[in-house]
Parts: sequence; structure tokens; C-alpha cells
Amino acid sequence: MSDPAAPFSDLVSGDRELLLFAMTPPRRTTSDERVQEIADAALSRLDKLDVDALILYDLDDESDRAGDDRPFPYLETMDPAAFLAGPLSAWQGNAIVYRCVGKYEEQELASFLHGCADGDATVFVGSSSTDKPVRTSLPRAIEVHAEVERDVLLGGVVIPERHARSKDEHERLLRKQDGGVGFFVSQVVYDTGEAKDVISDYVYACEERGVAPARVVFTLSLCGSEKTLDFLQWLGVDVPRWVQNELRRSHDTLEASYEHCIAAAHELARFCRYLGLPFGFNVESVSTRRVEIEATVQLAQDVARILDRGPQAGPESSVSGASPRSAFARTGTR
Repeated sequence: MSDPAAPFSDLVSGDRELLLFAMTPPRRTTSDERVQEIADAALSRLDKLDVDALILYDLDDESDRAGDDRPFPYLETMDPAAFLAGPLSAWQGNAIVYRCVGKYEEQELASFLHGCADGDATVFVGSSSTDKPVRTSLPRAIEVHAEVERDVLLGGVVIPERHARSKDEHERLLRKQDGGVGFFVSQVVYDTGEAKDVISDYVYACEERGVAPARVVFTLSLCGSEKTLDFLQWLGVDVPRWVQNELRRSHDTLEASYEHCIAAAHELARFCRYLGLPFGFNVESVSTRRVEIEATVQLAQDVARILDRGPQAGPESSVSGASPRSAFARTGTR
């Protein structure tokens, strides 16, 4: 892992291209013994990776989403902060705990922030639809973060799919940034064109306003089956038709998905370097299948080779320093 002495807030504001690794806490019904086994296995895998932070997701029901039934049932998970403080307490690196703010009262969010150490980071996530009843809205949660006056770096979510429909996601990012959000993590990216659209509009809007863009971290997630593909789409992830065809017709869906994630990382990295946008990748591990978990670890190792990891980079990093001079530069290694 990266130097644990470097707080994530310093890394976010630095030049290093960041690598994050994300996981979901175990189900709430899991036995204490099994929870510790899961944590120990995660720590063993993380030891193999040069990650700048570990993300712990906070799940919400999201049954309010329109469309077909949820492909996988919703199962309540442990509180990510409790999972980090207990079974994962041996983790010495940076951690980013998500909060689906609609699940919590204002006081609960304030207590969570007060319990964080200086230099910690969190990501606040809004509701899955405008019709869903919430205890705290996202704008109010951002205000609570400001009122608490703790040195806890606040992150937000960027959704390229929303920009494809409304064309105003970059304006949402600017409003969140004005409210104190210091970095953004995307929803899972399978449509790189939509991701490039939103960051292009965001960077040029920042330029017009005379403000520096915040770091954007793109989430990559492997798809090991057609059912997982259906679930990604149920969650609102846009998967281009040609990508769907390749995944559904491939003799090895996981391998095809892996190749697509690597290609997407190359394409997005090159475009961000051209724009001058600080960026990174978040490789998420949310499957319980061993073959997919192992493939995710390998994906993180391969993505690290795409990134410019700076003077502290390990032997995996193989990227040179020059940025593309054109937005249309050929995708691939430099």
C-alpha cells in the first residue's frame, strides 16, 4: 500500500494519479467469526496492492428505482465505520467511509463526523430517486459537514449517466465544490464517452469561473455474468449496446469485462491528462465469488501500471510524464 503517513487530503491535492480499492462490508447477519475471516482476507489482498485509500461502501435499499425487479436481493450490511474500526482495525492506510445520507438523521451524521480523526475522508451519497423519503437531504448533509468544523475531507459522487440526460452534472459538481466537497468518485463507468462528456464540461466550466477542478476518481467494476450486467443496468449504469453484445456473447464474460475495464482506464487517463484534470481510479470488489475477487485484485495491479504514481511509485508503475497534446490522441500505453 501507499505511504500511510500521507493523509488522503494531501494525496487528493497532489500530483499523484490515485488508485483506490473499494469493498462492501459483510451482511449484518454474518457471524462475528466469519466477519473477521472476511476482513483478514481483505487485508491480505490489500497488502499486494499499492492503493492510496480503501473505500468502504454504505448500501441503501434503492427499491424505489423504476423498472424491472432488482436482479439481486437487497441484504443489509454492517455499518462501514464499525467494520473499519473493528474487524478491519489492522488496516494502516487511508480509508474513505461512504454515507448514504438519506438513511441518517442530521445528528447521526454529525456524530459520525465528530468520530472521525483529522485527515479522514468520507463520501456523502444522495438518494437514488427524487421521490424517495429521506431523513437528511444531500444539500443539508453537506451543510452539516461544514457546521461540524472537523478536518474531514468530504467527497461527492459524479454520475455521467445523469449528465447524458440532463446536461447539467458539471453544474452539480460546481455547487458541491462550493459547499466544501474536495473530490468526486464516479458511479461505475462502462460508457467512457459519457464520462468524458461530463469531465470536459466540468473542466471548461471551472476554467470559465477561474477555479481549479477537484479530483475525479472513476470507478471500474468487473462484470462476471449476465445477471451482474442486468444488475449494473438496474443500478442506472449505462452500458453501450456494443459492450453489452460482447459481454453477453463472450465465452468468458469476466475476461471480456476485464479487457473493457483496462481499455476504459487507458482512455480516461489519457483524456484527463490532456484536460489537466487531477484524477484516479477506484477498483471495486463487490462480488463474493473467489474468481471475481482475484480478478479484481489483478485489475487493480494492472491499473496501477497505467497511472503515474509519482516519486514514491513502486516497480509496477510504468507511465512516463508527458501529457497528450490533443484530445484525440491514440488510446493505449504511452
